[in-house]
Amino acid sequence: MQTTVVSSLPHALEPIAFRFPALAALAGRAQIGGRREVALATFVASKLARDCHADPPLPDAARAERAAGAKSWMSTLNLPATVRPALVRLLEATGRSRPIAEEFAAALSAVHTFLDGAALRELQEFAATLTRAPEGERRGA
Repeated sequence: MQTTVVSSLPHALEPIAFRFPALAALAGRAQIGGRREVALATFVASKLARDCHADPPLPDAARAERAAGAKSWMSTLNLPATVRPALVRLLEATGRSRPIAEEFAAALSAVHTFLDGAALRELQEFAATLTRAPEGERRGA
């Protein structure tokens, strides 16, 4: 039996690029409680930080609404006192036209002991892209 490889499928969907898969996997397999809640909160905050670089950029009102909703949701979690303030500051930064690189680095520093190697690496890679981005792209604009 011969297999034919089609180089281009005109009606095929583009693959979905799922951001932070290792962090999502950690949240999915961690036991209920501290580590899982930190991983989930970190995932949400990181996703909002990543969305600040959307092309085209999200409108200010949409970013502010998403940040407020995430902050409200995060208030229901039982996060360690060393983690909550850093993640809240990151969420607030994503909701305004403020630089997020510094807030992301602070959040990463606060949560790193709760993460496994793969999740930590992907967040460090994203943090590196934030520090390399031109000043206009580091803001939520």
